[in-house]
Amino acid sequence: MTTTPAPLAGADLLNRLHAALTRYVVMPSEHATDGVVLWIAASHAQPAWAHAPRLVIRAPERRCGKSRLLDIVEATCHNPLITVNASPAAVYRSVTADPPVLLVDEADTIFGPKAGDHEDLRGLYNAGHQRGRPALRYDASTQQVVTIPTFAMAAFAGIGAMPDTIEDRAVVIHMRRRAPGEKAAPYRSRRDRAPLRVLADGLTEWLRADLDTLEKAEPRMPVEDRAADTWEPLVAVADHAGHGWPDRARAAAVALTQQAADTGEKSDGVRLLVDCRAAFSGAFALPTTELLKRLRAMPESPWGEYGPTGLSAMKLGSLLREYDIRSTTIRFPGAGQAKGYQRADFADAWGRYCPDSSPSEADEAGGSRPSRTSLITAGQPRYGLKPGTA
Repeated sequence: MTTTPAPLAGADLLNRLHAALTRYVVMPSEHATDGVVLWIAASHAQPAWAHAPRLVIRAPERRCGKSRLLDIVEATCHNPLITVNASPAAVYRSVTADPPVLLVDEADTIFGPKAGDHEDLRGLYNAGHQRGRPALRYDASTQQVVTIPTFAMAAFAGIGAMPDTIEDRAVVIHMRRRAPGEKAAPYRSRRDRAPLRVLADGLTEWLRADLDTLEKAEPRMPVEDRAADTWEPLVAVADHAGHGWPDRARAAAVALTQQAADTGEKSDGVRLLVDCRAAFSGAFALPTTELLKRLRAMPESPWGEYGPTGLSAMKLGSLLREYDIRSTTIRFPGAGQAKGYQRADFADAWGRYCPDSSPSEADEAGGSRPSRTSLITAGQPRYGLKPGTA
């Protein structure tokens, strides 16, 4: 007597979605493909999620497949609403209790360096990542405050990076131009979209039947903090599907989160903390003038051109005070007293905001391993804090 294997059900739908995606798009990696497949699937169960993850499809140049990928996302996600531009009022009024999936092509025209001020839109998309963050408006005709929902999954495709507050809430896909020999089937909306919508209907039927189960799911997460919020719906869908998808989802979460961390733009404050760590190599304390000198000398640093005359002592103090780091009067051996900074005062901020940039034990001890730091500090005076003085 033979036993019938358990039906693949949801896993089969994810496999078919994976096959469709790779048929029409040359994806940058298997992790990226799995991430997009699970993001699309999660869109069909939006009512179950506490967070609405964003999908960012970015490319360094034109003709990297970002718009084609967005076409496939549009054809397979739940209730898509695609646009190349929209006013905040139009977006607000498009979000309902069971919202559409908001798709924005040419997003660099909204958020790019030449796009102008769209802080209202960015605020809307940021708020919509978490359930229970409505916008409030006053209706003068009724003299009442109106609550407008913002919660909705959203995808953005464009050239270059999106705002860091968008990417911090997103599964980020770095598209690239096809290499010789890499081929994809042409996608024609009139011909190919209808079969993909049938696949989308299957995803809806599968996941909407189990919204209660998905809402209560607490999947084991391989990432933390906001990345965990973003990936939780995707991992929950993978766990619900089984058949290899749970491991694939967690591997994709780790890989894409690390890639986003490696390629993301640091804020001025975090960049300053990282560069101060390098500047302090071998020193327990530095005069403010010496710290500024070392920061300005760093290759590819912005500090020599930060503001009209470069990074000033006042601006340095202002940036560091945000991290509870303040200058003080310090006695330096052979140099008398001067205003400066003590290395120990940076330790807490370094541990919290840039732990991955921690130097090696040799660097901490002022070792001679060739590095960016040694190139900066070579030939410069060594500073140490005289014991018992401050």
